[in-house]
This record gives sequence, structure tokens and C-alpha cells, in this order.
Amino acid sequence: MADIVEFAFMAGMTKWVTQAYETARSVMQFGEFEHDADKRHLIRAADVSDLRRMAKRRMPGGCFDYIDGAAEDEVSAERSVSAYHRWQFRPRVLRDVTEVDISGKVLGETVPIPLVIAPTGFDRIAHSQGELAVARAAERAGIPYSLSTMGTRSVEEVADVCSGRKFFQVYVWRDRELMADLLKRSAACGYEAIMITVDTAVLGRRERDVRHGFSLPPKLGPDTIIDGLLHPRWLLDFLSNEPIKFSNCEGATGGDGGDAVALADYINSQFDPSLSWDDIEWFRDRWDGPVMLKGVLSPDDAKIAADIELDAVIVSNHGGRQLDGAPAPVECVPAIREAVGDRCEVICDGGIRRGSDIVKALALGADSAMIGRAYLYALGAAGETGVDWVLNYFVEGMTRTMRLNGVRSVADLTPDLLERI
Repeated sequence: MADIVEFAFMAGMTKWVTQAYETARSVMQFGEFEHDADKRHLIRAADVSDLRRMAKRRMPGGCFDYIDGAAEDEVSAERSVSAYHRWQFRPRVLRDVTEVDISGKVLGETVPIPLVIAPTGFDRIAHSQGELAVARAAERAGIPYSLSTMGTRSVEEVADVCSGRKFFQVYVWRDRELMADLLKRSAACGYEAIMITVDTAVLGRRERDVRHGFSLPPKLGPDTIIDGLLHPRWLLDFLSNEPIKFSNCEGATGGDGGDAVALADYINSQFDPSLSWDDIEWFRDRWDGPVMLKGVLSPDDAKIAADIELDAVIVSNHGGRQLDGAPAPVECVPAIREAVGDRCEVICDGGIRRGSDIVKALALGADSAMIGRAYLYALGAAGETGVDWVLNYFVEGMTRTMRLNGVRSVADLTPDLLERI
């Protein structure tokens, strides 16, 4: 009798275990192990804020704060992001959105998504590939890449790895010989347009950098070494590659662009508080292609730019890194669009963190949008793979937002889609 009871018990247990296994198997899924470390780190990334957290963990504090920080109390930087939250959608329903076309135009040419990579300096403090990684990702995405005068890769180096559309950002500096040389080099390398930055009569006070005693290019002093040891992945990447230098400014001070103190002094001396509209004409006389003006926030200035037939105005507060208290770019777009009409393109630069932000900027009157910090966070978090990820994230986000609003094309994005809250 005991044997029968034991057999029945074991049979019941076996059935229970089998059923439990089948139930667990039906709801559990084990993915293959991802051998690529950067892709593995991105598995749990859901948005740009996740990339920011990942970059902050990976990078030394001073380097991360250079990317993340802004001027003084950083009010303008925060408002550039939060301004998009002040607009809500007025979606339409029961519209066939099986096919949605998010393509737009930048300087009159079609792009898969109306997005431009903004020029940012010193990308190699985020990752050793720096500008090269971002330019390659931009080409794959089919969008224009903008190289900064203060880039850590030269116009030639970027052109060697990127056959896509390229813009070159220039400052109105006192050293016109250097500027003229950079324009010639950019034209020879196939850069399509120049982007003149006009909100740097003087440098803004970026107090995170002051607190860190941060220098560019970064030098390995005791503090940097200690911080680097706490971020071994970044440190190994930094040490196993050539020194960071201001590649476009080599020879400007008689050196190779790698002397942080001498070149920083030189750069600070070059920003000219006397710059005026006459300086813009100096560039137009030496550049045959399209000319864009970056740093416009006033409708009156935008109107002047359109009156002198510039090709585009970039509505930008320099990421909040110059004048703290400057307005959020997206808030300025409607008035600037009204001021210029269709005489030049309007590009909204600042605070874009989602595809829905691009949709809002376009609905308010912009022709396209620009991203800076978003791709720098991605670069710092996972290198070139991270930049690919964030560009695809914007494509998916813009497509989804348009579908949920019942909008089938960029041409249908009008102010009627939005409501101020």
C-alpha cells in the first residue's frame, strides 16, 4: 500500500513539475547573448535621458560636465528642453496612416528625416572616434553632418570617412587669414555650406568647467588620473589613442593644436565683440555655397538675414552655454517664421530629446531641427553604435508621433496641430 501511495505521489509531482515547466516555458524567453559591449549596454536604453545617465557613468566628471553643462545657473539650457512640454497635440483620428512620410528638406534637398547634426566642439572627450563616429552615423542616416571649427578632427579627416552631406561651422574671428584658409579647405573637401555662429561676441561663463578647472584639450593631471581610474573604460579609450587636439587650428599659434593653454588663450583672444553684419559679408565674399546664420533668436535679426538673402537662420541659444536667460529656441520659431516668410529656411536648434519634439518644432514653423547634446550623450554612452541608436530613435519617434496625430506627411504639420498649455 505504501508503494502505491508513493508511486501516486511521485506521479503527481512529475505531472506538476512538467506542467510548471511548460507554463514557465510559455512565458519566458531567453535571448542570445550580445557579444558587442556597446550594443549590450544599449539594450536597456529607452530614451535620451537613459543615454545621458550611461554617459555620466562612463565618463570622468569634468568631461561629462563639459558636455552636459551650460552657462551660469543653466536656466536657458533647462528651458530649451522643457519648452516643448508647453505645447500639447490636438490629434485627429480615423485617418489612414498606413503610409507616413517623415522626409523633409534641408537647404532645398530632400532628407529622410528633417534633422541636422549640430556642430559641437571636442567630441573626442566623449569617445576617441569623436567627430568621425558621428559623421559616419549621419551618413548612414542620410542627414547632414556639421563640423565645428573647434572640432578634434579636421575637415580633411571627416571628409575621408564621410561622403554624405557636410556643413562647416565657422566663428567670426579676428584671424581672418585662418578663417579664409579654413573656408578654402572646406570647399576643397566637398563641404556644402558654412554655418556662421554669431552668438559668441564673448564666451559665456560655464561654471561647471570653472569648478573642475577643466582645460581643453584635457590634460592628465592628478585629478584627471584619479577620476579616470574610476572610469576605466573611458581611460583605456583615452590612453590607447592619439592625443586630443584642436585639429582645425593646427599652426594657429605656431604649434600642432595640442597645447591647451596657449591655444585656449589664442581662441579667447579671437572672439571679437565688434562683430557686425559687415563681417557676414566678408564670409559671403569668400564662400560660393549656401550660408547659414547660427544663433538667431530675434525676428528682427532673422528678417535682416532674409533681406540679405542668406540661405537659412538657425534658431539657437548655443545650448544655453552663452547667455543664461536667453529664450528657448522653439519658443522663437513662430515669430521668426513670420518674419522671414519663405525667403530662407528656419532650423530649430536646442532641447530636442524626442521625435515628438521635432514634430512640434516643424508644426510651429521650422523646416528642420538640429541635435547636439542628444548625440553627444549617445557617443559617450556607446560610441558610434550609440549615435546610430539615437538617430534611429528619432526616426521611430517622429514616425509614431505623426501616426498618432493622424498626420501623413511633414507638409501637413501646421500650427493647428498644437495647443499652448
